[in-house]
Amino acid sequence: MKDFTIKLIPGDGIGVDVIREGRKVMEALAEKHGGIRFRFDTLPWSCQYYLETGRMMPEDGLKILADCDSILLGAVGFPGVPDHVSLRDLLLPIRVNFDEYVNLRPVKLLKGLSSPIKNENIDFVVIRENSEGEYCGKGEFSSVGTPEEKAVQNSVFTRKGTERIIRYAYEYALKTNKTKVMSATKSNALNYSMVFWDKIFAEIKEQYPQMESSQMHIDALAGYFIMHPERLEVVVASNLFGDILTDLGSAMLGSIGISPSANLNPEGKYPSMFEPIHGSAPDIAGKGIANPVGTFWAIAMMLEHLKLNEEARLLMQAMEKVLAEGVIRTPDIGGSSKTEEVTEAVISAICAL
Repeated sequence: MKDFTIKLIPGDGIGVDVIREGRKVMEALAEKHGGIRFRFDTLPWSCQYYLETGRMMPEDGLKILADCDSILLGAVGFPGVPDHVSLRDLLLPIRVNFDEYVNLRPVKLLKGLSSPIKNENIDFVVIRENSEGEYCGKGEFSSVGTPEEKAVQNSVFTRKGTERIIRYAYEYALKTNKTKVMSATKSNALNYSMVFWDKIFAEIKEQYPQMESSQMHIDALAGYFIMHPERLEVVVASNLFGDILTDLGSAMLGSIGISPSANLNPEGKYPSMFEPIHGSAPDIAGKGIANPVGTFWAIAMMLEHLKLNEEARLLMQAMEKVLAEGVIRTPDIGGSSKTEEVTEAVISAICAL
């Protein structure tokens, strides 16, 4: 029996619902396999925890998280706690301190889903720099309360950080038999950070002559996502640009509740973290109608990271089978099913495969 320790952070809103359902699916996969076991440690860190303690996680939170094979996160953020507090006191410290510098987000139209755009040929991945750039948190307020009041938000791009994310994109393309790498930029307006990004992209692409390398300004690329998604294979982007593009990518699939995200420390020195990208959705929290597909897909990515490739394949196959049948689906994708009904259908499909 091989054991895997998984730290669960359900967080806020519908995060609690989808992580509960994700755990059920993982237990079903372990039972079917027979030779693996998942040991779960559920942590109560959330906006409610912040209101009770003044912290999003305890002082030794990172030490607690470090002792595991992977982290599975639901969602963070809820009315009553400013968004910058929930983000900067929980998610960003995990990503930065665990050097999860790769944010990997697939944009793929699964069987059984219909895209709101006319093009149904959507299957690419966005690789987002996840530890610096526009989200470095540096800046200042000055002359507060005066007519000259000012806010300055800095970005920090290092050669190390930029090189490694662009190189990861190329290596990922090679590993997955892709031939195209597109860089998101805005060097016409951002005359330091994106000029720097472009320079390093130009250096690294020369080391991969077999790849079709290109770059596009972020505003034009957003339109390109809609008009020509079939031409995209691997897109590499900075922290902010990748964040925006992947929410657009998820909307292209018909619902923001579908897409997963992996925060990877490729070297394995620290645990990696997996999550759906839908957020806490306070408006539907507690109603039992949250779409768990994004969480299941994130779990499949986590299983691949743990070298449980057969279990990852089985979960994706079961999930797509349920979606393709079109009977059990949540309201965000045109159905009326409850969250638990989707889980039950996916588990039944797992057992039948």
